Amino acid sequence: MIPRILPLLLGMAGHASMAMAQSSGTFTATGSMATPRAFHTATLLTNGTVLIAGGTADFTVPFATSELYDPDQGTFTAIGNMTSPRMGHTATLLPDGRVLIAGGSIIAGQGFVTSNGAEIYDPATGVFSATGNMIGNHVCQQAILLDDGKVLITGGSGAGAADRVPNAELYDPATGTFTATGPYVTDTHFYGFNTCQGSQSALLADGRVLIVWEEGGAELYDPSSNAFTRTANPIPSDFSDGLPTATLLMSGSLLVAGGDEYGNYASAELYNLPMETFAATVSMTTGRALDTATLLPEGKVLMAGSYLPGNGSLASAELYDPALGVFTLTGEMTTTRSLHTATLLNNGRVLVAGGSTYGRATPLAELYNPSVLSPAPVLFSLSGGEQAQGAILHAGTARVVTASDPAVPGEVLEIYGTGLKDGSVIPPQIAIGGSLADIVYFGNAPGFAGLNQVNVRVPTGIAAGPAVPVRLEYIGRSSNVVTIGVQ
Repeated sequence: MIPRILPLLLGMAGHASMAMAQSSGTFTATGSMATPRAFHTATLLTNGTVLIAGGTADFTVPFATSELYDPDQGTFTAIGNMTSPRMGHTATLLPDGRVLIAGGSIIAGQGFVTSNGAEIYDPATGVFSATGNMIGNHVCQQAILLDDGKVLITGGSGAGAADRVPNAELYDPATGTFTATGPYVTDTHFYGFNTCQGSQSALLADGRVLIVWEEGGAELYDPSSNAFTRTANPIPSDFSDGLPTATLLMSGSLLVAGGDEYGNYASAELYNLPMETFAATVSMTTGRALDTATLLPEGKVLMAGSYLPGNGSLASAELYDPALGVFTLTGEMTTTRSLHTATLLNNGRVLVAGGSTYGRATPLAELYNPSVLSPAPVLFSLSGGEQAQGAILHAGTARVVTASDPAVPGEVLEIYGTGLKDGSVIPPQIAIGGSLADIVYFGNAPGFAGLNQVNVRVPTGIAAGPAVPVRLEYIGRSSNVVTIGVQ
C-alpha cells in the first residue's frame, strides 16, 4: 500500500524542484570582504551563510580574523577571531553544523611554520574554541568528511625534512581527538612532498578516498579497514605548481584536471571507480593551477582562475560537461584570481572570494550565475517551517516518526524531499541528532517522479528526545532541518 502522505509530498516536490533560468555563464560583483585574503578557507554553513577564515595578504603574515558572507544581503561582516592565525589550513563542516579548522601556517613573518593545532567554530554561539591537537604538523593538507562522520586529514607539508608529509589521521567529533590511520602505501619521505603541491584528495561515491600524490602515483583510503592501498597511476608523471583539481562527478567518476608541472597544465583525465583506472579526457581550454573546481547541481564543473608561470593569475573560467566530455569557455571573472575560494551557495550561484590578483591579495568577491539556478535540497515536513515535524516514515509503513511513535537506534527510516540529481550515484549525507546515518537507499521514490527518497539507519549513541533534528547534505549544501522522535 502506498502511504497516503506520498501524493501530498509529490505536489510539494513539483514546486520545490523548480529552477529559474538566468543569463548563462556570467560573473557579477558582490560585496567585498573586510580583509584582503588569499590562502584562506570558505565554508558554507547550514544556515546558508559562508564562513571566511584566516588567510594572508602577503604570504608571510597569517590572519586570525574571520567574517561571514550573507547571500541574501550580498555583504560580508567581520566576526570574532580564531584562536590562532592561520593560512593554508582546512575548514570542514561537521555533521552537527560546527566547523573543524585545523593546521596551517601560524607564525607571522617566518614563512611556513606549520601547526598541529585545531579549533571548532560554533555558528550557534559565533565562538571559536580549541579542540584536540593533531598528531602531526600540517599545512596545505586535505580534510574530508567521511561517511561515518569522522574527518580524514591527508598530505600537506610537515614540520621539516624528517616529517615531510605526516601520517594521515582521523578527527572524531564525538571525542574531539585525532588518531593515526594505517600508513600510506606511498613512501612520502622518498618523494619531495614537503611543499603545498603535496597531494590532492577526494571522497568517492563508495565512501573511499582517492589521493593523487605529486610524484608518487595514487592510492585509496578505505575507512572500513582504516588502510591505504595502491591504485592505478595518473597519466601525467608529475603534478606540481598547484596540483590538479579533483572533482567527483555525478556519474561517480573523478575529474582530475590541470597542474602538470611539465607545461601540460590544460590536461585532464577521469578516474573510473569500478575499474580503478585513469583515462585521458579532452584538455581544458587553457592551462590551470591554483584554480578552483566546483561541481554544479546540474552536473557540470566550473573551473575558475589560475596561476601559470610566466602568465600570472588569470580571470578565465570554463565548464566541463560530463555528458559531452568537453570543456567550453564561460564568462570571465571580474578580476584575475589564484589561491581563491569558490563556494556553491544554496541559491545555486557560486561565491568566488579573495585570492591573489596581480601579485597581491584582494578583498573582492563575485558571484557566478549558471544557466540554471537549482535550489538547495529540501526535506519535507508535515506543517512546513524550520524545525517542524519531518515527513519521515518508519520504513515499509505509513506511520510517521513522531514523539508518540518514535524511532529507535538501528531502525530504518524513509525520508522524503527534493534536490538530488536524477541518476547521480553521489550519495547524500543524513545527520540525525548531529551524527551521520548509514544510507540504505537514495534516489527517486518508486512511482513518484521528482520526489526523492532516502532510507537511512538511525545512528546509535544519539540523544533521545521528542524533537531530534534531521538534516540532509548534498554536494556541499545543507537542507532545512526537520525533527523526529527518537527513544
